[in-house]
Amino acid sequence: MLSILDRYILKKYLGTFTLLLLLFIPIGITVHLAEKIDKILENEVPFMEVMIYLYNFTIYFANLLFPLFLFLSVIWFTSKLANDTEVIAFLSSGVSYYRFLRPYIIGATIVCIAALVFSMYLAPKASKGFNEFAYTYLKKGKQDRDQSNVYTQINENDYIYVSYFNVSDKIGSNFTLEHFEGNEMTYKISAGQIKYNEKDSTYSLFHYKKRIIGEKNDILESKPKLDTVFSFDLEDLTPVTYIAETLNFTELNDFIEKEKARGSSYINRYEVVRYKRWSLPVSAYILTIIAVAVSSVKRRGGMGLNLAIGISIGMIFVFFDKVFGTMAEQSDFSPLVATWFPNFLFAILAIYLLRNAKR
Repeated sequence: MLSILDRYILKKYLGTFTLLLLLFIPIGITVHLAEKIDKILENEVPFMEVMIYLYNFTIYFANLLFPLFLFLSVIWFTSKLANDTEVIAFLSSGVSYYRFLRPYIIGATIVCIAALVFSMYLAPKASKGFNEFAYTYLKKGKQDRDQSNVYTQINENDYIYVSYFNVSDKIGSNFTLEHFEGNEMTYKISAGQIKYNEKDSTYSLFHYKKRIIGEKNDILESKPKLDTVFSFDLEDLTPVTYIAETLNFTELNDFIEKEKARGSSYINRYEVVRYKRWSLPVSAYILTIIAVAVSSVKRRGGMGLNLAIGISIGMIFVFFDKVFGTMAEQSDFSPLVATWFPNFLFAILAIYLLRNAKR
């Protein structure tokens, strides 16, 4: 059963967080639109598509920065409570500091659950629309797919390589398929050019060659052109760079398992996305405790000083989250460590600040 204190703080917690989102999201939309308006007008983008894009941007933006908004909102209303001596009144009435924290933890739990659902199912759909619009109208000339030196394991036995693949024409150059049985290659197919035929989902190989490796002699085949079917699809030749962001919880897990089996070189990038969907919502607890510890003490500088400290800590958290995520994507650094390390580091800070605030 929630007490009057619990309901009072919980109402402040959720209300201030919602208000801050409603205030900052329109500002974010305005700044983003002002930056992109020239390209939108230049490409004569239909009005409804712009509206859908801004809707997707809103979800994308809110999902990305919600920990910072939550952190600032808790500092804001708790500082106000401290300045009005309400915190002192609560604690003087016999309420322990940990009891005082209870409504904050309840609020963080509500936000965490909402953020999990949001990031697992709603944000991926918005991310897909956001990125597709950007590459269609705002980043013309830039490709959302890896087109050069694509090397992929498509199943347990087969590996494909293409030196360059033109997405618009669906034509690739210097194509190779190698088939292995155990550790030994049994045959190799190569072609100077490969073309995907969308009509019947077949491939045309130009200057086709096949080398079947025998125990004593190899068998060579060659044709000017060969139309055939392969077990891989177009996405294997041209993987979308942001594909993991567009998949919901179940789809992403299945996709990563499939990519692991194929030996994809982008596993770290995909796993960073998966782990962040868990680590960012959990950060609601850590940032809430830090915010309360920083702002529940009445300071000479008042609310302004608390906000300055809070913004500094929030920006450092975002910095660590971004840097470690990039490290994992670009190297062999563990994605699990990279995504959870900022939470671990700031959890230690939260414990330290909480002990000092309790005194």
